[in-house]
Amino acid sequence: MDNKTGELLEEEEENIFEKCTQDICSKGPLVTDIEVGEVMCQSCGIVLADKTIETSNLENRAFIKEDFISNTRVGPKLKLSFADMGLSTVINPSNSDSSGKRLSGKIRADFSRLRKWDRHAKSKANHKFNEPFVLLDAIRSKLGLSESIVEKSAHIYRKAVSQKLTKGRSKTVLISTAIYAACRSTNTPRTLKDVADAANVEKKNLQKIYRLLIINLELTPDAYEPTDFITRLSSSVNVHEKTRRNAIRVLLKAKKLGLTAGKNPIGMASAALYLSCAINNEKVTQAQIAEAAGVTNVTVRTQYKNLVKIMGNEIPYG
Repeated sequence: MDNKTGELLEEEEENIFEKCTQDICSKGPLVTDIEVGEVMCQSCGIVLADKTIETSNLENRAFIKEDFISNTRVGPKLKLSFADMGLSTVINPSNSDSSGKRLSGKIRADFSRLRKWDRHAKSKANHKFNEPFVLLDAIRSKLGLSESIVEKSAHIYRKAVSQKLTKGRSKTVLISTAIYAACRSTNTPRTLKDVADAANVEKKNLQKIYRLLIINLELTPDAYEPTDFITRLSSSVNVHEKTRRNAIRVLLKAKKLGLTAGKNPIGMASAALYLSCAINNEKVTQAQIAEAAGVTNVTVRTQYKNLVKIMGNEIPYG
């Protein structure tokens, strides 16, 4: 669909709520049925729009958060991380009414038939999202990701499905890669190894699919900065605030000297933190920092020696 066609459709949708679209009609007036969510013309009876959402936010005034939630008319917001985006019907499986009283045999049979038809009526197109989004929620808990990152991950995965990138590929690897891409897009410091360990997949598989997503979905994530990982590493090895701040100053100075270009950001962060620990007499070993960062002792030691050798007297103290 070209831009011109899209503009015509948008203009037509706007006109729906202004006048009737039938040439032979006397142009309204329009009537909105809030019970069934339809907009119709009173003159000719044509339905101009259906499944409209009531936009009124509150039934009455609210003074606390619980009242605000309970008084909303439209229910919870749509979520891409739900297979059905939160739009499906949910019928209570219990055979009791609101007071806890057991339903009669005839009513139980009616509700059983309703549940059966409800299961059959649900779109099969949403079934392919059930397993990946359950895994998405599990990885979210392990990595401590925010709701916005989860929604971004679901959005990337849905785009990959629409591009038919799931054929012949593991759903687990694809949703894990979408999570990493969302972290990169939102500048959330999570490495490929972090995501691979949380999803129990091979890191090299994530790298391969990540390159595929970058090319096909035209993603443009920014590169991580070493300073993004300092807070996380400092909390993991339990160092003082003074040491953390000094490590950030070391990295900022190293960036001005061009020492961080092309280097593994978490490796540079580990070396800067170890240098700061040495300056402030923190009893933290290279092995402890390497384990917290998910890198080898050799990486920490090599980057540490490069910082000390090149920066020399320009290392910030205090």
